[in-house]
Amino acid sequence: MSYLHGSAAPEQDRLARMNALINEACLRVIAPRGERSALDLGSGLGQFTRALARALGQGARVLGIEADDAQRASAERLAVDDREAALVEFRAGRAEAPPLRDDESGSFDLAHARFLLEHHRAPLDVVRAMVHAVAPGGRIVLLDDDHEVLRLWPQAPATMTLWQSYVRGYERLGCDPFVGRRLPALLAAAGAAPQRAALVDFGACAGQPQFEGLVANLARVMDSARSHLVREELAEAADFDAMHAELATWSRRPGATIWYSIAFAEGRKPA
Repeated sequence: MSYLHGSAAPEQDRLARMNALINEACLRVIAPRGERSALDLGSGLGQFTRALARALGQGARVLGIEADDAQRASAERLAVDDREAALVEFRAGRAEAPPLRDDESGSFDLAHARFLLEHHRAPLDVVRAMVHAVAPGGRIVLLDDDHEVLRLWPQAPATMTLWQSYVRGYERLGCDPFVGRRLPALLAAAGAAPQRAALVDFGACAGQPQFEGLVANLARVMDSARSHLVREELAEAADFDAMHAELATWSRRPGATIWYSIAFAEGRKPA
């Protein structure tokens, strides 16, 4: 696992805001089908893990696995603050080797991972762990990025130049910034029959209420990788200044649009 964004307070805040923007759309594409137990790998701040638990309904068993201590502590605190501590159990562990008891392995109805495989050097190991965790006939659902799909109109050259540096930052860590296009293939290689692929819209134009939040997220996701990109000599401080200045002007244009989507794939473990 190589999370180039880190887990400092600004990144925690960005993730919380992003959850508010996209969780509902992600739940719609997953479309819970009466499952009574779920495993969420790379559960992060736990906001989506709890949303999934609410969607599964009262009495559902939901376990979130998170390797980062700061993220997991924040997830537990947020659950307590929202009076939902009983909805989900959060457990420390690695996604490719989740710490499941013998009676838990092969018992879950659903296994989920979002924005996890792009940060893992061996994504197939994670998907294999998900297949192992679900019961025969259980579903494995994956949501992840293909960073090539980002388009801004009108064009924003300084922002897109920095975006390409950001993408190369993944590759320097041995990760795949385009893993979204491979999700069905990963399911098949892990032994789960792919059943559905879709795209979750993560874009908006200047006339939509979520547009401002998406512009802010775009800037902040690159900001969070700043130390890595500068250290790897993929970008300079001036590149970030140029990106922020450009987006401030660009976002006020009446036709400004962010075109982006999250890849989704669903597979099923053989019965």
